[in-house]
Amino acid sequence: MSGATKMRIAVSVAEKEIARGAGSPYFQALLAAGAKESEIALVSASDAHLARAEDYDGILFTGGDDVDPSFYGEERRHESVHDHRARDEFEFALLEGALARRAPILGICRGVQMINVKFGGTLYQDMNEDATPQLEHRQTDLGKSRQEPTHTVLVTDSQSGLGTIVQSTCRVNSLHHQAIRRLGRGLKVTARSEDGFIEAVESAEDYPFLIAVQWHPEEMVRDSGEQREIFVRFIAKCRERASRPGALASGG
Repeated sequence: MSGATKMRIAVSVAEKEIARGAGSPYFQALLAAGAKESEIALVSASDAHLARAEDYDGILFTGGDDVDPSFYGEERRHESVHDHRARDEFEFALLEGALARRAPILGICRGVQMINVKFGGTLYQDMNEDATPQLEHRQTDLGKSRQEPTHTVLVTDSQSGLGTIVQSTCRVNSLHHQAIRRLGRGLKVTARSEDGFIEAVESAEDYPFLIAVQWHPEEMVRDSGEQREIFVRFIAKCRERASRPGALASGG
């Protein structure tokens, strides 16, 4: 291919999100951070026969249904757990392929949980049932909008990717009932909530870009430069990968 190489980012979403197309907040967040509409592809489990990690320069794993507890060695214990095994299998395959190619990875909400499980970690199936949170982590139960910040996140590693974006603390929204319990091997914690729950993880090894957060920065990009910068950094790494000769073809 002559001329500039076209970057491609896969955004793995729930089936219902596909219908929103460019109206998806994840899609809009990438646009706000500098990606072009033609560079973004929404994919879901129904695309498993078409969407392959080697076809993309980076993958964003988004929110949605819970991860099937059987993937971390547990049975479903609470009625609040709503899993989607087909999506789990699809995203585990995408993640494995992306890691093998050292492609940039960004995880949001379910995304951080799925990544942790793939790395051998476990989850609180329901935070209120399995732990003792001091904060309300599902702000919609308080009548707050998805865009509104509701609690503070404390950066625990100032030298991490997130630590170079967020100075010490930031206010975030909170829309989850599950959270990381045991950290997966090969990951490191880079932020926690005020009541101690893991809010962000990154690769513990040298890796081009792997940041996963428990909150929803895509809902906050219009009002927060810090949250938008997470997407800006991700896109920059995807462009860097796309610019490498034969990147998609070789996986190198």
